[in-house]
Amino acid sequence: MNKIEASRWLGKVQAICWALFLVCLPITSFPFFPSGIGGDTLIRPLSIYPLMVLLLIATLPRLFKSPLPKTFLPLFAFVVVALISSVFSLAQGSLPSLEGVSVASRLGRNLITLGIGCAYYITVALIPRSRQDLDASLRWLYLGFSLALAWGSLQAVYVIHFSQSYFNLLSQVQEFISTRKLFTTRVSGATFEPKWFAEQICLLLLPWLLGSVFQGRTVFKWRYRWITVELFLLAWAVAIVLFTFSRTGVAILLLITFMSFLLFPPKKMVARLVPQKLSFLRNKYALAGIATLAIGVLVVVAGVNNRYFSRFWTYFTDESVGANRSYLEYIAFDQRFVYWQTAYRMYEAYPALGVGLGNYAFYFDRMLPERDYSRQPEIIRQLTPTEDRARLATPKNLYARILAETGLLGVITFTAFLVAVLGCALFLWFSPGPQDKFWGGAGLLAFIVFLLVVFSFDSFAVPNMWVVFGLITAAAHIPAASPAEQKVAEIQGG
Repeated sequence: MNKIEASRWLGKVQAICWALFLVCLPITSFPFFPSGIGGDTLIRPLSIYPLMVLLLIATLPRLFKSPLPKTFLPLFAFVVVALISSVFSLAQGSLPSLEGVSVASRLGRNLITLGIGCAYYITVALIPRSRQDLDASLRWLYLGFSLALAWGSLQAVYVIHFSQSYFNLLSQVQEFISTRKLFTTRVSGATFEPKWFAEQICLLLLPWLLGSVFQGRTVFKWRYRWITVELFLLAWAVAIVLFTFSRTGVAILLLITFMSFLLFPPKKMVARLVPQKLSFLRNKYALAGIATLAIGVLVVVAGVNNRYFSRFWTYFTDESVGANRSYLEYIAFDQRFVYWQTAYRMYEAYPALGVGLGNYAFYFDRMLPERDYSRQPEIIRQLTPTEDRARLATPKNLYARILAETGLLGVITFTAFLVAVLGCALFLWFSPGPQDKFWGGAGLLAFIVFLLVVFSFDSFAVPNMWVVFGLITAAAHIPAASPAEQKVAEIQGG
């Protein structure tokens, strides 16, 4: 096999693995996972398998062949800080094992998860080399989520009208997709739990769909006037998010709806549909408010019979609520502030480098604020050793974790990385080309979603954040389209 044939063969393998990588993204707790690559953890992305091949044949060779995006520098600095913090914490050697987990093994596992996250970002940022590559990437991403939405739709059937035999059948199939059983009253898709599914849809899918619909753009050949595949997927995704009954997902859905009308005011459509006498409806803020209110009404209608979700408003009418029980306690959110306050106390004790990557759990008991936790069973469970307790305490907030475990230096370097990615999105948004503007606007929406999602997850192994940031970085570092290409893009956008 000569070099040309070998290059072609590698190109085909890369294209197949890249497509599989994007299609597999919705599966995040794949049950068939070797322990050496995280088989005993909650987060087991199926996409790691094609990612490993991509690292060998595409990512690593590219690292030594061409200039890298400047966004890699602050990310590299953060990794260095995390390593230094971990080495210092390990050198202290005074922390006992917790639930059979040693400090060294905990540090090793968390450094691996950080490495996996960086591998996701670097790979996604480097592989697309043209606008056509980016569009093709979106098509594969949409295919993967179409399968996930279809699976979620099948679950929504028993949420609407429960059937034990039907639920049991789907549960048996779910055992081959996720490590956790299905919920009888909520949709969890192919993920570990409904919240994961909602956040995944909101961060990995909705920004690109909203950007496409509002800008009249599609990455598919088929369209009928203003009806596109993206419009259909958008309506489908919103419906499934409602059936997850995720508080975070619904909050993001409301915010991203409002911000979409501000970033992409549909002037042409409004001018055709709204009479002049209702000119106030042509104001983008009025449209954003009305659209958000409409989504809010759908949320209430969908959640009125769900006890978990309806706690948002039944607090004010529930006669069983005690006089001293706060609203945050009632909706089971108060413990999040406990986790965050504990993380801040760790930062105060170790301000420069934190307690070490993954060491939050080892300091949790001693840094917990002194207060009454009798009405917070989740905190009590974290403080009570049991044989079946397999999960160590985490801050459930990425920034709180970075602050506690890597200190001020970690916060500064990671924030610099986020600012660099945001700069890529802004650069695209203010570019003249329609394709650049699409990626910039969708990137800004994704960044807004991230600012909310960051308050509900704390793992570096979750691919959502890294993939989104990688796509934004890739779009910003692809050479600008020629005038002819921009003209084609305008025609495709309608």
